[in-house]
Amino acid sequence: MNTVGIEPHTASVPDRARIERETHKLEKRLCRQVGQAVMDFNMIEEGDRVMVCVSGGKDSFGMLDILLKLQQRAPIHFDLIAVNLDQKQPGFPDHILPAYLKTLGIEYHIETQDTYSIVKKIVPEGKTMCSLCSRLRRGILYSVADQLKITKVALGHHRDDMLQTFFLNMFFAGKLKGMPPKLVSDDGDHIVIRPLAYVAEKDLTRWAEHRQFPIIPCTLCGSQDNLQRQEVKRMMQQWERQYPGRTETMFTALQNVVPSHLMDERHYDFKNIQTTGVADAQGDKAFDREEFAPAPLPGVQVVTL
Repeated sequence: MNTVGIEPHTASVPDRARIERETHKLEKRLCRQVGQAVMDFNMIEEGDRVMVCVSGGKDSFGMLDILLKLQQRAPIHFDLIAVNLDQKQPGFPDHILPAYLKTLGIEYHIETQDTYSIVKKIVPEGKTMCSLCSRLRRGILYSVADQLKITKVALGHHRDDMLQTFFLNMFFAGKLKGMPPKLVSDDGDHIVIRPLAYVAEKDLTRWAEHRQFPIIPCTLCGSQDNLQRQEVKRMMQQWERQYPGRTETMFTALQNVVPSHLMDERHYDFKNIQTTGVADAQGDKAFDREEFAPAPLPGVQVVTL
């Protein structure tokens, strides 16, 4: 399958040309966005050994694919090591990833740990498994990173994941907290990066179709319905359908934080505020009603990051 749903060998000459143009534009956008994120947050440096966590889903496949392209063009040297955790889920096709990674000719490591049995044993029937599964997976991957002398751990979370995490924290945890593009791990020993921070999920879906990645669905937690994240995802998709471009606007907001206009005294010294006698456009406008730009109308082009 390709980006517009027409098989190249059955498409007419004009259709094939259009498919090639759209695919080329998509590739350029993905490389530009990943490259921009890497530069903006200094994700990858000279001599880094970057562990690319490959789960078998479209996002991690796309991340590895684009990083390999950027590695060839980068002015610095860094190594990419693909790592997969085989959690021994029943029916998991453990031959697919090794076969695919061999075709790429890159260093890779498959770590086999039976976390499936642990999760099934501890989590009551009908309860979501994602939290425990994530903690177990994280600990194992950090150990692998130590064994392989990794300097950066790359995860395949994209722009939509980061926004969903922001809303999950706001709605269910009472925090203005998102998913950072780069941060020290919770054990304090690893730097975690998210090179897909600027990339939209829909573009990764199109790229996976074009590249025909051997997608392996998660049957442990990904198949569980009614997860809070799924509810937030549906909410965002509905907003985007009603107001095209809203997702881009919300994501931009994560990069434009104004602490003086929130209520966290840990990040702004409200108690010791004094008058300055100097006009400030960011000062409080008291009784003025806040003015907002209207939402983009359907069909209006929105410039993505």
